[in-house]
Amino acid sequence: MPRKAAQPAVADEDAAPGGAASVDRALSLLTAFRAGDSALSLAELAQRTRLYKSTALRLLASLEHARLLQRAPDGRYALGTEVARLQSIHAASFSLEAQVLPALQALVEATQESAAFHVRQGEQRLCLYRVDSPQLLRDHIRAGDVLPLERGAGGRVLLAFGPGGGARGKVYEQIRRDGVFATSGDRVPGLTGISAPVWGASGELLGALTLTLPDARAKPGHSQAVRQAARRLSQRLGAVTPVD
Repeated sequence: MPRKAAQPAVADEDAAPGGAASVDRALSLLTAFRAGDSALSLAELAQRTRLYKSTALRLLASLEHARLLQRAPDGRYALGTEVARLQSIHAASFSLEAQVLPALQALVEATQESAAFHVRQGEQRLCLYRVDSPQLLRDHIRAGDVLPLERGAGGRVLLAFGPGGGARGKVYEQIRRDGVFATSGDRVPGLTGISAPVWGASGELLGALTLTLPDARAKPGHSQAVRQAARRLSQRLGAVTPVD
């Protein structure tokens, strides 16, 4: 009797157009987890994804290396710490949006310059929200763009108030002392960035509120406007922070 052909892998039935098959298959191992699953064995994962065990094992090694999965002492696999970190960013973005966007819009209206909200993402920073200046001459960063952490006002603020008391050095000590940081040409020549930290109800750093503008339009009052906007936003988000 001829052998029955094996069913195609779940990922192969709904492959991403123009995508990579190996990535689709790896992601199918993550989406194999269902409500109530604490950990799954290799056999269970292979059955749910219809992948050969040998294929699943190689993909699981990559997912484990990325901390998207973790292997328990009994050999089963559970969702890893990176999933929790991404979930926290995702959840926070929804709760933040209703407060952050109006704060950015108000800052743009007051200064006529572009405003953004940055969060740390590993060793980089993510522009989570952005409101553009109505003026034609401006920088063109968009929400979703990833930027250097060690360059630019927003990145430096995130480093200054980072884990372990923040980065060391005179510039970071100044940021912690002043509560706001202005710099010119740190990321892009001719561009001024002004940023201040935004705090949450538990005293945690939520992100950096940043104003960007051409050097020629920089005014002394911009730093104070950013500092006050960040403090007001922190207060709306539950932080016990006095407003100047």
